[in-house]
Amino acid sequence: MPKANRVGEFFIWQGITMAGNLLYGLLCVRLLSIADYAKFVVVFAIQGSLVVLMDVGITGSLVPLIGQRIDDRQLIADYVASLRQLAHWFFAVIAPATAIVYPLLVRNRHWSWQTVAAMVAILLVSVWFARVGAAYGAVLIIRRDRQRWYQAQMVSSLGTLALLGIFYGFHWLNAFSAILINVSGIITVGLVCYVRAHHLLGVYGVPSKEKRSAIVQYTMPAIPSVMYFALQGPLSILLITIFGRTAGVASVGAVSRFGTIFTLFAQMNPVLIEPYFARLPKTQFKSHYFGAVAAAGGFGLAMVALARLFPGMFLWVLGPKYANLRVEILLVITASAIGYVSGIMAAINSARRFVYYWDNIARNILTVILQAVFIWKADLSSVRTVLWFGIVTGLPSLVLQTAVTFYGFTHGPRRIVGVDD
Repeated sequence: MPKANRVGEFFIWQGITMAGNLLYGLLCVRLLSIADYAKFVVVFAIQGSLVVLMDVGITGSLVPLIGQRIDDRQLIADYVASLRQLAHWFFAVIAPATAIVYPLLVRNRHWSWQTVAAMVAILLVSVWFARVGAAYGAVLIIRRDRQRWYQAQMVSSLGTLALLGIFYGFHWLNAFSAILINVSGIITVGLVCYVRAHHLLGVYGVPSKEKRSAIVQYTMPAIPSVMYFALQGPLSILLITIFGRTAGVASVGAVSRFGTIFTLFAQMNPVLIEPYFARLPKTQFKSHYFGAVAAAGGFGLAMVALARLFPGMFLWVLGPKYANLRVEILLVITASAIGYVSGIMAAINSARRFVYYWDNIARNILTVILQAVFIWKADLSSVRTVLWFGIVTGLPSLVLQTAVTFYGFTHGPRRIVGVDD
């Protein structure tokens, strides 16, 4: 399929999907009480981190390790089987850790033990199926069955939106029904990708030490950073959960919904951007790289300007409960724009195997120093302060991805034993 058609297909299918997801989240903001929406926010903030910790970047290794050998179905199946084995080991650690740590994180919310136990169970189920969807969804991308991947996402998005309407119409909508409807969409995507991937491959994958080693070798430099930023991801929500009030938790969650504006474009990274740059000839790489980053930066600046000049447009969407969050809107959009640009750079660097130990170590150290100073000096019970914390967290990644880019251009990609030999 020509490049223009692929991009157009992506925006049609994913535009519908993201519109459904964004509308679902915004309806939850408006329809749920502040107390119920706070529960919704905390569950899915933690879920995002657990999904990353469950994967630690191993799913992203499939595209660069398979490279141009997309017709070797046995090779793909073997890599997926080896990846699945690693994921099982990670889950064996994640599950008991979640059962212990999550109640400690939310203890200041004074939720009943039944509520907290239900949240833990929901988290583990959703994380498992999110991992399934990511791993087998990667097979669909590699085998160029993007349309089925798009369809699974769209059915999930529109289906959960329809269920939300039904539950609201029958007065069944509360924190847990909203959470469970969202989780049902995650399960749907996981099952569809699993079934379709098995149909596309048609062979049984055999895990091997060699394949596990290649996956680990590729992801090892990034694992410390992935694990670190998995914990950083929900940190703003966790800080306001621990130090702030319930209304503050709901407010941070509400304005953060506008960060999903960038998600539609960020989802291009594994689906289109990374495979495209992985196959791109070296002679065309530099010009295309800087073109992609310039486009991402321009879009981010445009959204920041819109939030600065017309904050009332965003606040109208959130509803009267959150009408005083004008500056908070700008802070969220700014943090999301920074994350979007650095995410584009990280995806392209990963595709070309510009993955090194030094940048992850430097990023972690720099971020820790900035955050430590911020936490020491700032009032973390304030919504505005917590959102500034998100900006501080994102800046080191942008700076280090820029450094990685220039290092990769001058020193070349990292070699992988067993792949480059």
